[in-house]
Amino acid sequence: MRFSAVLSGALALLLLALVAVCWSPLVSLDRSVGEALHRSAVVMPGFTHANRILTDWVWDPWTMRGLIAVAVVVLWWRGERRLALWPAVTTVFAAGLEQGLKAAVGRPRPNWPDPVDSAHYASFPSGHAMTATVCCGLLLWVLALHWRDAWRGWGAVAVTAVMSVLGVGWTRVYLGVHWPSDVVAGWLLGWTCVAVAILLHRRTTPEGARRRMGETA
Repeated sequence: MRFSAVLSGALALLLLALVAVCWSPLVSLDRSVGEALHRSAVVMPGFTHANRILTDWVWDPWTMRGLIAVAVVVLWWRGERRLALWPAVTTVFAAGLEQGLKAAVGRPRPNWPDPVDSAHYASFPSGHAMTATVCCGLLLWVLALHWRDAWRGWGAVAVTAVMSVLGVGWTRVYLGVHWPSDVVAGWLLGWTCVAVAILLHRRTTPEGARRRMGETA
C-alpha cells in the first residue's frame, strides 16, 4: 500500500508538472484522442445521451459522495465511529484538493465548435474521475474490513467499483469536457488519497499499533 501511494502520488505530480508547462507531446496526445472521441460523440447521439446519463446521474460526484455518506451513517450506527471518520474526512479532503488544483492550474476545458455537453470550472484534474476513485476505493476498503471473506458478492462489487471508476473517466473524455490527462490525473490523485488514508488508519488504530510493536519486538 505504501508503494502504491508513493507511486501514484509521484506520477500525479509528474503529470501536473507536464500540464503546467504545456508539454507539447502530452498536449498533442490529448488533442488527438479528444478530437477522435468527439467526432464519434457528434455522430452517435444515442450513445452520447447514454454517456450523459451515466456521468450526470449514476457516476456524478454527488452520487458517489452520497454513497460515502450512507457508509458513514451505517458505521456510526454500528458504533464504529473512529472508522466512520476516515471515509468522511478523506472525501472532504479530496474535494478540497481537487478544487485547489483546478484553481491553481487553471487549465481550460476542451472547446469544440459543436459541443455535446458542457461543464464548469477548470479542467485539471477531472473531479468526476477523482471523486469516483476516492469514493469507490474507500467503500471497497470499508467493505473489505468487514465482509470480504464471508460475502459471496464481494467480487461483483469490486468489479462494479472498478468499472465505475474507468467508466466515468471514459464519459468525461467522450463527452468532450475533459482532456485524457485530466482523467488520468484524477485517477492518480484519487488513489493517492485512498492509499494514504488507509495507511494512516493502520498507523493510528490500536490494531495497527500492536502490529508495529510486534514487528519491532
